[in-house]
Amino acid sequence: MRQRWLRLGFLHWAVDPATLAPLIPPGLELDTWEGRAYVGIVPFTIRGSRPAFLPPLPGLANFHELNLRTYVHRQGRDPGVFFFSLDAANRFAVWGARLGYKLPYYTADITMSPGPYGVSFASRRRGTGAPASFACRYWPTAPASAATPGTLEFFLVERYLLYSWDGRVLRTARVWHAPYPLAAARAEDLTEELAGASRIILPAYAQPLVHYASEVDVRIYRPSAPARNSLPAREVSNGSR
Repeated sequence: MRQRWLRLGFLHWAVDPATLAPLIPPGLELDTWEGRAYVGIVPFTIRGSRPAFLPPLPGLANFHELNLRTYVHRQGRDPGVFFFSLDAANRFAVWGARLGYKLPYYTADITMSPGPYGVSFASRRRGTGAPASFACRYWPTAPASAATPGTLEFFLVERYLLYSWDGRVLRTARVWHAPYPLAAARAEDLTEELAGASRIILPAYAQPLVHYASEVDVRIYRPSAPARNSLPAREVSNGSR
């Protein structure tokens, strides 16, 4: 797949690894930073989504998305992202990602409004089951630059491998993009039900660590199963601490 991701907000909470580890599938271990695991919520919008070698299709190429995630590795190698849920305002994208990548996608009603006082984002998952809504307003508060290797910011955002688990098989898929133009950011008016819907308990009253990235062009490669692929050295440099 080829996509452009825009107006990304990265909201992260530090959590006790012991509370998160039971939710991680076999074959993966939590990737931690100074003894803490991190749960991230990332709202953004997608433009120009298309299969490789095909043009964007009208009505399918542009949509908003939201994901709930943490960071994992396999026996100290292959650091990547594990998604607890992904919500998208495009039922065809949800169907394709569930079928092709075995990712836990859900259809949602999502609005995003960029403005002079930040990006306003709101999502409500469709269908039955536990409610899963999210809303906030976020904006950058500093100039953007690539995250420095060896920093917490690099650990959280520069990930080039995703993992999926369908209850039987662990799969991986590579993701490539230039380093994020990352800026410190702020979030307000936060409403969050995603974590609870995935049985995750975020620290009470804790404010998230927030970053913002304007846009990146992305390539998403086909999944492989079982998960055996290794990463180039550049992509392993954000291992756990």
